[in-house]
Amino acid sequence: MRLYLSSFRMGDHPDRLLGLLGSEPGRIAVVANAMDAAPDEVRRAGVERETDALVELGFDPQELDLREFFHRPAGEVETALDAFPAVWVRGGNVFVLRYAMARSGADSVLSSRLREDTIVYAGYSAGPCVLAPSLQGLELCDFAQDVTRTWGDEPVWNGLAILDHAFVPHVDSPGHVETEACGRIAEHYRANGTPHRTLSDGQVLVIEGDTSAII
Repeated sequence: MRLYLSSFRMGDHPDRLLGLLGSEPGRIAVVANAMDAAPDEVRRAGVERETDALVELGFDPQELDLREFFHRPAGEVETALDAFPAVWVRGGNVFVLRYAMARSGADSVLSSRLREDTIVYAGYSAGPCVLAPSLQGLELCDFAQDVTRTWGDEPVWNGLAILDHAFVPHVDSPGHVETEACGRIAEHYRANGTPHRTLSDGQVLVIEGDTSAII
């Protein structure tokens, strides 16, 4: 299993992302569905920012919009993901992202490929947060109701359970608008005995096989 989980954007160690690939950077899927509740122009700008940053690292990024698979036969999202050795999952609303993963079937495909070690999963903020066993507590920062507002459906509260702990970004990050809210999430987890790891912006949780470290 290979994970590059940043608190915010690329983080301070993009060389470690490149190192996880075991080859030169090539195609990478950009999943921006955490932005699905945002206005179209804001979402487009968010996708462009991610693709530009990945191009600078030598990648060939292509957006994989999970909304395109909501009404398509099961298995099509698996075929689409098979074309990519790596995926970059950007931040935004974790509940909106989780819903898109569930409705498209990408959650089970990514979980399987991660356990088979056939894909590198990278991203920041909501991208790593969705890998936890549960999304409970993240409502202190993100609006779960955005799922209902956007899709007329209920949010999904279970995470992908790739991590055995919650991921809390933006802690002690004065330049980030969500740092106070994320601090409250960490306090909530501590009070309830919920296993979690906190990261400040710039830090990255790198997992490779049995090795795990925040750098």
